[in-house]
Amino acid sequence: MKHFPYGILITTLFILMLIMPKAVFNGAAEGLLLWYQVVFPTLFPFMLITGLLMATGGLNLISRIFSGLFRRIFRVSDNGTFAVLAGFLCGYPMGAKVTADLMRSGRISFQEGCYLLSFCNNTSPVFILNFIVWKTFGREDMAFPTLVILILSPMTLSFLFRKFYLKGQNFFPCPDTGKKSYSRLDFSTLDTCMMNSFESIVKVGGYIILFSVLITLLDELPGNHPLILAVSPLLEVTNGIIMLNTSIDNFSLCYPAVLALTSFGGLCSVAQTQCMLQGTGIKMLPYIAEKLAAAGAASLMAAVYLYITG
Repeated sequence: MKHFPYGILITTLFILMLIMPKAVFNGAAEGLLLWYQVVFPTLFPFMLITGLLMATGGLNLISRIFSGLFRRIFRVSDNGTFAVLAGFLCGYPMGAKVTADLMRSGRISFQEGCYLLSFCNNTSPVFILNFIVWKTFGREDMAFPTLVILILSPMTLSFLFRKFYLKGQNFFPCPDTGKKSYSRLDFSTLDTCMMNSFESIVKVGGYIILFSVLITLLDELPGNHPLILAVSPLLEVTNGIIMLNTSIDNFSLCYPAVLALTSFGGLCSVAQTQCMLQGTGIKMLPYIAEKLAAAGAASLMAAVYLYITG
């Protein structure tokens, strides 16, 4: 009986899809185009190259370059440095994927994996500048403060989160799993990393299509129920930002709301993150709470910035 509410929910969704097949088609087509035109060319190359870096030992070179600085700031291990870079530069769900890959290969501990996930799975700077600053708001003067707020909010919270995960240690240690074996850079290694990347990017695309269909179905429902208006932007970040910008005329209210949603990432990014973490043992509820905290911090910083600058 505990699964009965889920059965009702899925049955209701199935009925809505039968009643509104055109909305389902349009939503799936929009999600597919978003994945094909934006997400695939943006994420797939990074998924492939990060897999090659970990397979061939290139991860060690990056760790040597950045580990000194990142260990002082974030208290991560040398290998954890790579997850910080990927999480802030490559966009959802690369931070989660790299963290999970490092855990599965024994390069970081479970506690460090939980800590890295708490602040290293974020929207990419390219998306922030191109879609939010230039396309949505059309205000180049907001580029620098928007980047700073969306990067600084999870970084600031990392100082709080690590108190729960370090458990009295000064730094996260690298697990002593013996000598790591690396592969040669040949077509066999490339093929393995490519297939792993294809599997991950197809999963991401599936979730984008699913949530695009849900958004379209909600839009087709009669009336403007406040609950629907509140839930719809939370489903998927790209469509959610457009909805917020369209429905909130006051920039002083719209800007903090958009930054909060961008920092949270939407429920679609939560689903993508969960699929990347399969087999790691990391629970999603702490991650969701940490992302909501980052969303609140980003919204507060945005509101304070607008108040100070007049």
